Amino acid sequence: MPARAPHVTEKGYKYMITAFDSWNSPPQDLTLDLGEIHVWRVSLAQTESCLQSLQQTLSTDERTKAEGFRFPKDRSQFIVSRGALRAILSSYLNINSHILRFDYNPYGKPSLIAAQGGNTLRFNLSHSGNMALIAITKNRDIGVDIEGINPKFPCLEIAEKFFSPLENTVLRSLPEHLQPRAFFTCWTRKEAYIKAVGKGLSIPLNQFDVSLAPGEPAALLNVEKSPEEASRWSLIELIPSSDMVAAVAVAGDSSKLHCWQWTGEF
Repeated sequence: MPARAPHVTEKGYKYMITAFDSWNSPPQDLTLDLGEIHVWRVSLAQTESCLQSLQQTLSTDERTKAEGFRFPKDRSQFIVSRGALRAILSSYLNINSHILRFDYNPYGKPSLIAAQGGNTLRFNLSHSGNMALIAITKNRDIGVDIEGINPKFPCLEIAEKFFSPLENTVLRSLPEHLQPRAFFTCWTRKEAYIKAVGKGLSIPLNQFDVSLAPGEPAALLNVEKSPEEASRWSLIELIPSSDMVAAVAVAGDSSKLHCWQWTGEF
């Protein structure tokens, strides 16, 4: 459900945060109807036994990639995120998770092979720190991004390089202590959109505008040279935890959203 929490700063700047922050246990008879969006929150800090079980479901190329990580924490987080993705997708498809096979477009975006419903079931994965989000829908493009809020991050400097003129103007107009959250809010919305489109950073981040001001609904406002593009997409703000922000971009309507907490088993 949307959370609406009022905040008042020391300068009297009042705003409302409106976002989906309720993460529920999934029903046993899990289904994904046409028009629905399911977003799964996954803790990447799992037990050793869970880690071993998930690793056994990975493909050969996924295991090879996992072994390529230098640090054990990065390796285990990759195993959990990919293993959880397989477990979640298999629950919708009613097939064993280790059987799932993925295709990748020229920009690296994964999809299920056509024989396993890749033309119908669409998904996207993002992780930051010890948390991952997996967004799933049917018959339309979807993207998700999650980021931890770093108060010491050089927000204005990075925004100057990557954000649009409009976004920079809005960001600089905010009180200084609100700028980090606004920056990462903007970043997740932009990343979710380019991931949904599936062309990665071949789409310059400064050539489209998203909303970022506190209390302003998540939205794709404008795409340079494509005035009709913004009306094709919905953006959704998510609150994975108090120190993180996230966003989902989906083609079409976003009213039928469910947020689930992955428990490590079905």
